[in-house]
Amino acid sequence: MSILVNNISKLYGAQKALNNISFEVGSNEIVGFLGPNGAGKSTMMKILTCYIPPTEGTAKVCGFDITQQSLEVRKQIGYLPEHNPLYLDMYVKEFLEFVGGIYKIKNSKNRVKEMIDMTGLQLEQNKKIGALSKGYRQRVGLAQAIIHDPKVLIMDEPTTGLDPNQLEEIRGLIKALGKEKTVMLSTHIMQEVEAICDRVIIINKGEIVANDETKNLQKNTTQQIITVEFDKEVSEKLLHKITNIEKVSHLQGNTWQLVSTSKEDVRKDIFNFAVANNLSVLTLNKEEQKMEDVFKELTKK
Repeated sequence: MSILVNNISKLYGAQKALNNISFEVGSNEIVGFLGPNGAGKSTMMKILTCYIPPTEGTAKVCGFDITQQSLEVRKQIGYLPEHNPLYLDMYVKEFLEFVGGIYKIKNSKNRVKEMIDMTGLQLEQNKKIGALSKGYRQRVGLAQAIIHDPKVLIMDEPTTGLDPNQLEEIRGLIKALGKEKTVMLSTHIMQEVEAICDRVIIINKGEIVANDETKNLQKNTTQQIITVEFDKEVSEKLLHKITNIEKVSHLQGNTWQLVSTSKEDVRKDIFNFAVANNLSVLTLNKEEQKMEDVFKELTKK
């Protein structure tokens, strides 16, 4: 097990940022660590990377205890924090060579070249970091996080400031890294979670509210969204009478979107309604839930 967290709590004065958190992350797994602003995501990541201690509980990274063996833990981790700290007056290549020297990497220059190629910094390597766009600064941050070939990669909002093309490239890189390393990332971009994460842990108000495979969370949400087209006009008031339907939205013509939080499949209720009101159903589509809907449902409770 690459990451093992047992009953971690963190207090800032009287405020409890984390409340008895426990979870595991296996080897070669990409896990999305999600939650609203202030939920405790960054605090948990700072504890795992030994930046701050927990108030209660224990955690291990690659078998090393975060409080008793913090130096060993740091050797195993590559970390890209939310506010990417870089030396703006250093050149990209110079900075990566500097980081490589800190880690005492053998053949440091070859490793730096490999990182520059991997993160797409070829054209920017001889520029000062302060002259780079936010997207390219993120690439430099990612390069320094993986230059020492860590077993665990922890990233807080890794794709902030990237354009759509850069997003695709970095997501591809993260997915490739996940085949060899354990990756734990925090993000507010739900499409990113759907695209690259094997599993999702959702935290809200310092407590875990979901911990499951991405596909299972999407299937198990109670909200159903149905798009239905009838053969003739029907009133919104009448549609509200369908059993288990809680929200009705008109899309166009005779097409409506119906929302239910019932655990039962409401499509049969829609067909029964149509028959009872002398209507024909021309199209009926049950949308697969998006991570954004799952996130909203779990964090608004």
